Amino acid sequence: MRECVRTNHYVVTVHAAEEMDDDSLTIFDVERLILAGELVERQKDKDPPETKVLIRGPTLDGDNAFAVVKLGPTGKLVIVTVFRDIYG
Repeated sequence: MRECVRTNHYVVTVHAAEEMDDDSLTIFDVERLILAGELVERQKDKDPPETKVLIRGPTLDGDNAFAVVKLGPTGKLVIVTVFRDIYG
């Protein structure tokens, strides 16, 4: 996943872009939280069968945020949603 970010091999969903705007996050914040963050949880969906991961990490302003990401069928990282960590 980190390599996808390092090589700009990712896409941002419309939902994630809207959430970034709502929480005043930039793509640079999201890149940093994925590169410097830690995997918090794996989420397995049955329909369609796929695995998503929840990552918590720092943003550029020192706050923490979360990203839900998955590997897409083309091998690109898909940023499904992002949100600020309101508790710390």
